[in-house]
Amino acid sequence: MITASESSSEAVIRILLVEDNDINRQLMTDYLKYCGYEVLSLPKGSGFATAMRQFEPHLVLLDLKLPDIDGYTLLQQIQQKPEWVNIPVIVVSAYAFQSDQQRALNLGARRYLVKPVKLPELMQAISEELAYSGSPTG
Repeated sequence: MITASESSSEAVIRILLVEDNDINRQLMTDYLKYCGYEVLSLPKGSGFATAMRQFEPHLVLLDLKLPDIDGYTLLQQIQQKPEWVNIPVIVVSAYAFQSDQQRALNLGARRYLVKPVKLPELMQAISEELAYSGSPTG
């Protein structure tokens, strides 16, 4: 597994985390930073477009159930922007139904992990998606 710390010093991997649950957001942020990633975390979807433009993430971790806008809408926004469409999105959601998973994948999500997600599983998915997308660690 490739970790951010194994990449060259000038190529820090940026991950945008959109998660409304404070505890989940803090745990994932802390763990990702510990693994060497640069993380910007949002508690809701309203700042998503601005964060995408300014932070320019290499990967997005996205919850579907957000207080102001649902993750499906954010997936649609990503598909409408040519500069964002190749950024891998991993959905991390409590929605466990196959229909929810299929809808997210149809809207461009690369992976769908059901909460509670195991951190090694999350890190494996991130590593594989970054390698696949040709990000600096790939």
